[in-house]
Amino acid sequence: MTKPMIERTRDALRARVAHWRAEDETVGVVPTMGALHDGHLSLVERAKAECDRVIVTLFVNPTQFNNPDDLDKYPRTEESDREKLAPYDVDVLYAPTVDQMYPTGFATRVSVDGLTDVLCGAHRPGHFDGVATIVTKLFTQTGADRAYFGEKDYQQLQVVRRMATDLDLPIHVIGCETVRDPDGLAMSSRNLRLSAEARAVAPALNREMRAMARKLHAGRLASDLRAEATERLLAEGFEKVDYLELRGAEDLELHDRLIGPGRLFAAAWLDDVRLIDNIAV
Repeated sequence: MTKPMIERTRDALRARVAHWRAEDETVGVVPTMGALHDGHLSLVERAKAECDRVIVTLFVNPTQFNNPDDLDKYPRTEESDREKLAPYDVDVLYAPTVDQMYPTGFATRVSVDGLTDVLCGAHRPGHFDGVATIVTKLFTQTGADRAYFGEKDYQQLQVVRRMATDLDLPIHVIGCETVRDPDGLAMSSRNLRLSAEARAVAPALNREMRAMARKLHAGRLASDLRAEATERLLAEGFEKVDYLELRGAEDLELHDRLIGPGRLFAAAWLDDVRLIDNIAV
């Protein structure tokens, strides 16, 4: 097992990709902010199965944090991330500096309307502008054919797909199923910040969502179920529920009852950590 080589500049990365292109090799990219877990590694595994070369990016992007304290607390674990990637034979870990991604005078942002006005976009102003901008840069810097994202961040996945389509970027954006711990909690780098007591409570979020999905299938209204589930989550120890909503799977339009393929979205605070999840309904 060999740890992946680190590249820190776009010019060095592009030179390496140009060599692969000369050999007619396909390139996959897995964008991450580090603190890798099995969810990330499942994306890497799929990329390795479908592409000749794989780049994993590691960049804690400051422009997608609307809370400076959240940015400061975000885990930074580059060396352990390299160790986790070693068994997967990843070709490059691209870990640029902030100055490399946002040099002096940087004045451009990518904004996607509509999809970003709801859910996390409504609670984290500017978040998805930061996501769309950095992902656009990573796509153009890596020159990848395929990009792999987890469905846990389903809204982000839809935003990235819309952005790539609208900007005619020659890349296929692939969504991969959410990876969960045995108790149902969606894997997330933020879970590392939960205390042992809070970690024991956290799976209640997914349990409530699955119970809500069953009741939606039985004809109940999402607005009624939301109030009931929120009350139970607060009783469990959650501090606040930002949203618990049924929306269309493609357009993210809000619905009160099942009228076609939908997803149930949730975001809630526990132990001063914001947990998000979604499931197909």
